[in-house]
Amino acid sequence: MLQRRAVPLILLLATTTLAQKPAPKISAPAFEDVSKTAGLTVPHLSTPDKEYILDSMSGGIGFIDCDNDGRLDIVAVNGSTVDRYLKGGDPMVTLYHQDGKHGQVHFTDITEQAGLTRKGWSMGVAVADFDNDGLPDIYVTGFDGNVLYRNLGNCKFQDVTEKAGLRAGGFSAGAAWGDYDRDGYVDLFVARYVHLDIQHLPPLGGNKQDPCVILTINVQCGPLGLPGETDLLFHNRGDGTFEEVSQQAGVANPGGAYGMQPLWFDYDNDGWPDLYVANDVGANYLYHNLRNGKFEDVSLLSGTAVDGDGKPQGTMGVDAADFDHDGRLDLFVTNYAFQPDTLYWNQGDLGFQDISASAHLAQPTYPYVGWGTAFADFDNSGWPDLFITNGHVFPQVDFVKGVGSYREPIQLFHNNRDRTFTDISHDSGLDALPLLSRRGAAFGDVNNDGKVDVAILNIDGPPTLLINRTQNVNHAVLFHLIGTKSNKAAIGARVTVTAGNLVQFNEVRGGGSYLSQNDLRLHFGLAGHTVMDKVEIAWPSGEKDVFTALPADAIYTITEGQSTPQRTPFAVP
Repeated sequence: MLQRRAVPLILLLATTTLAQKPAPKISAPAFEDVSKTAGLTVPHLSTPDKEYILDSMSGGIGFIDCDNDGRLDIVAVNGSTVDRYLKGGDPMVTLYHQDGKHGQVHFTDITEQAGLTRKGWSMGVAVADFDNDGLPDIYVTGFDGNVLYRNLGNCKFQDVTEKAGLRAGGFSAGAAWGDYDRDGYVDLFVARYVHLDIQHLPPLGGNKQDPCVILTINVQCGPLGLPGETDLLFHNRGDGTFEEVSQQAGVANPGGAYGMQPLWFDYDNDGWPDLYVANDVGANYLYHNLRNGKFEDVSLLSGTAVDGDGKPQGTMGVDAADFDHDGRLDLFVTNYAFQPDTLYWNQGDLGFQDISASAHLAQPTYPYVGWGTAFADFDNSGWPDLFITNGHVFPQVDFVKGVGSYREPIQLFHNNRDRTFTDISHDSGLDALPLLSRRGAAFGDVNNDGKVDVAILNIDGPPTLLINRTQNVNHAVLFHLIGTKSNKAAIGARVTVTAGNLVQFNEVRGGGSYLSQNDLRLHFGLAGHTVMDKVEIAWPSGEKDVFTALPADAIYTITEGQSTPQRTPFAVP
């Protein structure tokens, strides 16, 4: 458990010494925008002026292999508008099936034939196999009602929302799957945002008593001034139904913080998933898993509730990784404009320390509104970099000097291996992409070549798909895990890879970034190593599997308890 936040002098000296090591020569990753040729054509629905807070929030995107053919498909939320919603709403998601041939990256919209017909106002997506039938299912959050799509096979889905008890209601934002009681069935946490009456929305600019303005420009109202919603935790009964247990578990958020994106991760290495909840305009939550169905709120004690100056932030997205290879998962959150995105360094019993400034992340992220994010190893160096999508919520800021702009750049930061990062947005070519107001981002290997690609939800247009075209001699590996005693999709499983002196680990997660879903397969860059000396898998059931001398440059399908992994070499672009 956490004891205190004070950092002893010897640790500060060690950190300073680490920071003085020369950084390795940077070779920036390269990306190709294939959005148009790949067939990602359906625009996200929103109003040009963003009159209401509903208009600017939506934006989740995710990867799912809906037919288990070994290739990632894409699911993107569609959004809506007040007028359209009052007339019945819009299809909650668009499903793009990957069908390119001979190395071509191409997708076809199969939403209607897939049975994804529920209408509403969608916000985010999260993927897991809730019924352990070996097929990934989709949960979609939205305003005034969510939807659970059960995968029937071959990318056909059945709406089982009411039967499962997962309609939820309210203004749901991010969702995350995690087996918090380790019973072999994934549970579901839903973060909810503000309480709104669609028939009585505050107008653009508010009123004389509650004005909503930037200097003299009228903007949408909220979240400040609007009541917050509680959060929800659904326990999986194992029979296709769920029970809402947030109050008894201690994660209900009775104060009504503005919930954005939850993330399950084992921050204290005790084998049990803990829960982090990113909140807008207020303190974030860290709940420690007590292993008895209940959680302890350690937000303030841990140092992850606020920034290093004790100030709450407007947090949007979140990810966790052991970015410095010290054996503990660290946190990164994206924040509102004029609040630096925050890197929380995990120091074990000493809690987390905000090292955003010393890591050289504070200043470059300060001007922007950050959303989707991930630690990802884009150059296969064995050290995860940081990717951030940005975009303001108010189109009206374009008319206010010195406040910012509505369309903002993507940012990429290279891991210098000394707890610092270098901004390589320009060197990677990302700053040459059109400026847009972006939201969620999903990360995964679309073409199975061993490199991490990125799908991005643009709030005013079709999605962006960036294929990683980095050219170097580094090696990599992907792990597709299948649980037996554990939940089938292996949500919460931890893989540790040792290759020479390079040791790294990560966990399988169902939901994260901002309202988005990453590839459920775990990717590791291996630098110059062609063989992994040891691969250890800690399954959610408590079982462990260990493999030795596995060659690199392949996708390994590993089933819990089976001694022989299935190896599929990477595709050659």
